Amino acid sequence: MATRPTPREDLRAVLFDSGGVLMRPIGGRWNPRADFEPTVLAHAPATPPERFAAAVAAGDRFLAATSSTPATDDYHRLLLHHLDVPPTQELLADLRRELPAAVLLETYPDVLPTLEELARRGVRMAVVSDAWPNLPTLHAGLGIDRFFEAYAISAVLGCNKPDPRMYHHASTALGLAPHHCLFVDDDPTLVAAALALGYTGRTLSRDTPAPAPASAPASAPASASASASAGVPAITSLADLLSLF
Repeated sequence: MATRPTPREDLRAVLFDSGGVLMRPIGGRWNPRADFEPTVLAHAPATPPERFAAAVAAGDRFLAATSSTPATDDYHRLLLHHLDVPPTQELLADLRRELPAAVLLETYPDVLPTLEELARRGVRMAVVSDAWPNLPTLHAGLGIDRFFEAYAISAVLGCNKPDPRMYHHASTALGLAPHHCLFVDDDPTLVAAALALGYTGRTLSRDTPAPAPASAPASAPASASASASAGVPAITSLADLLSLF
């Protein structure tokens, strides 16, 4: 019979990843923003629509190959190069113009209730995210920035997770040692890196059952088995964190 996890007296804070944990893009695509195609077409209406998919794919490869989050204009210049569209200052400015966060993004249903309850219990919170510098502004537009005392953002720090500087920046800003902090991410490899640094960790897998015990039958879901074999605990909702505080 499974036992309910008991609160950890030494845990005092949660360090959250952002994308895939706190918020998601409306329409399903993170980069480029959903308004990329119409913005480009407004400046270069002769651009063949069928070329956008290849440009977006090139942008994905560019982001994956960088050790830190690149400047927004550099990313857009690469996409425009693949579209044969001149990267004019006017177009670049339009592509990075501020839009209301709620037009592009939404929080998951379990986010606000969990953050409110953690705050009520006195749990401190910070964000550790591979993102552009405007992440706090986006969180403000979604009404969740008020919960976070600190942000560790890759474009600001010049490194991406799993670089230890990302995790340590957040815990140091809170004045806490790693063992006092729980790190939550939707990528188990990044949680494993946090565990190796002395943090407690949980992989958030909203669409995947949590890892089964070692005695689980061979028919257990492959992704859950992979997480279990890697020794990375998983949860299926942010609300599951409440049992730890």
